[in-house]
Amino acid sequence: MAKDSMTSPVNYLARNVRRLRLERGLSQEKLAADASTRQALISNIEAGSGNPTLKVMIRIARALKVDFAELFVAS
Repeated sequence: MAKDSMTSPVNYLARNVRRLRLERGLSQEKLAADASTRQALISNIEAGSGNPTLKVMIRIARALKVDFAELFVAS
C-alpha cells in the first residue's frame, strides 16, 4: 500500500521547520548557525529532501525553542 506523501514524517518535518523558522523571523543561515549545521541542510530539510541525523534534528528543535516532537506534528 502506498503512503500519501503529504502525510509522511518527512513532509511534516519540512513544513514545520519552515513554519517555525519563519514565525521566529530566522533566515536559513541563522537557524543553521544556531543549530551548528549547514544552511544547505536546512534548505534540503525544508524542501523535503534532507536526511538529517537525530542529533541534528534535536539541535534544530533547540534552536527553534520547541520540543523535538513538535517538528513532526500535523499542522
